[in-house]
Amino acid sequence: MAHTSAGSTTGPLAGVVVIDLTRVLAGPFCTMLLADLGARVIKVENPKGGDDSRAYGPFINGKSGYFIAQNRGKESIALDLKDAGDQAILHRLLRGADVLIENFRPGTMARLGFGPEALKQLYPRLIYASTSGFGQTGPFADRPAYDIIAQAMGGIMSITGHEGGPPTRVGASIGDLGAGLFTALGIVSALHHRHRSGEGIAVDVAMLDSQLALLENAIARYYSTGTSPKPLGARHPSIAPFEAYATKDGHVVIACGNDSLFRQFCVAVDRAFLADDPRFDTNTRRSEHVVALKETLESFLIQETTEYWLALLNRAGIPSAPINDVGQAIHHPQVQHRRVVLPVDDETVAPLAVAGSPIKFSGFETPEKRPAAPDLDQDRARILADFP
Repeated sequence: MAHTSAGSTTGPLAGVVVIDLTRVLAGPFCTMLLADLGARVIKVENPKGGDDSRAYGPFINGKSGYFIAQNRGKESIALDLKDAGDQAILHRLLRGADVLIENFRPGTMARLGFGPEALKQLYPRLIYASTSGFGQTGPFADRPAYDIIAQAMGGIMSITGHEGGPPTRVGASIGDLGAGLFTALGIVSALHHRHRSGEGIAVDVAMLDSQLALLENAIARYYSTGTSPKPLGARHPSIAPFEAYATKDGHVVIACGNDSLFRQFCVAVDRAFLADDPRFDTNTRRSEHVVALKETLESFLIQETTEYWLALLNRAGIPSAPINDVGQAIHHPQVQHRRVVLPVDDETVAPLAVAGSPIKFSGFETPEKRPAAPDLDQDRARILADFP
């Protein structure tokens, strides 16, 4: 997928026009995903400073790296949505748009005259997407939320960290990012629905809902045991070995998802007898005796370096990995080969690079650079010319 110029893109969503009224993270992350897929994303910002995240660090030559990471490849126009003249401009944009996305608190857009019911009467093919903390309905609908609120209320903080440790937020903003991902999926699904029916529909995604949807098997564990899961550190609740183990100079992650892999692992480390130990001969028993298993494995893993074990386990086909820091992850040869992290096409912020879409398509090449993020109101003249 390559941006041939601002407002002109190639990709599976080429030709789709998105009016982006979102700010900070969940909404901008969603629209960035759509831009990566080829959509034209027009970011509508408050004339008084624009998106809040323009003021978030880190800063490179006065530009926010935070803002760039979520808003590259978009166009910017500044509109005061309480001003009649600017409201008229927004209507011009909507007449040529496929999608409107907003992440104001529920009711805000309706008070401005741009609620989903009003716009459906004017633009029946428009897809109206809302991303909010708690959704458009329910007793908490009007409450504000940030990522940590969703993580705290959605249960993920209760299973993150180490047993007995303090409450721990997931290091990435999974509350925001999960909602952004689900909103993007909802928009693409709504586009497909419109293609079949001709009808635009509303998409309502809540950060709290999205957090619950990402709890993986924690909900099943709650219902199967009657008790809420607790933090487990790096280990998996129902697969063993499946965690980080101490070595002579650090840690190695080992993941054996079935009994056959565990037996292969035992042979590879010259301890075949462990696969027949009655505590460890099935995954269920290994999970029941996971502390004893960890102690047993670490008793010999600490005798050699992480690099030694990775080489040995890789030769044996055992899923294993080092624990990379961010710099190591960025420069890993597999990541470099896949062109996941690439420089931004903006010399003023060099050497800043950002992550792009992990989705690869046949027929669409991954670009050599990620497009720049717009300055506030940078694209006003072109946008107004394109939407008379």
